[in-house]
Amino acid sequence: MAKKPASQPQAAKPAPTTPAKSPAAVARPTPTASTSAPSAKVTAKELSPRSSPQEIAVHVWNRYIQDTPSRTLFLDVFLLYIALNGAVQFIYCIIGGNYPFNAFLSGFSAAVGQFVLTISLRMQTSERPPSGASSTAKKTSARTVDGVTGELVEEKGESKISSERAFADFVFGSLILHGFCVNFIN
Repeated sequence: MAKKPASQPQAAKPAPTTPAKSPAAVARPTPTASTSAPSAKVTAKELSPRSSPQEIAVHVWNRYIQDTPSRTLFLDVFLLYIALNGAVQFIYCIIGGNYPFNAFLSGFSAAVGQFVLTISLRMQTSERPPSGASSTAKKTSARTVDGVTGELVEEKGESKISSERAFADFVFGSLILHGFCVNFIN
């Protein structure tokens, strides 16, 4: 491609013309400008005491999606899957019969046990305290006796378990649970 020589001036395109506005019209906002487009962020509608059950459910769902961390959402989806799995097994046992009863017991107890382990993981990795817990509550100190020296040791409050440690406990408990379930099937 050949370049244009720098000596040739490029043709200037005419700027679009707009009608001139008076200074008074520019200073005052027009009614259409203030109500033009809704903001991108939708504010949550406050609930009234007379809100319908559907409005309450939608409000709770929106707050749950908005305020819950993605890790906790993933655990909640897994909990829903486990609950549905256990429900399907139970319904099949009622409708289809329970001929290999130990297989039903093993599968159902695996679903219940995994649900309990996942709830424990969710509680340990939750970033917020439970809604009923008070953050200003007086922390009690537990006194234990050291096994080696026999001295009293004071522990202040509860120690927070790291997320990695909680997940390792979850995996270890799951392996033990499923080992027992597979052994129970025969």
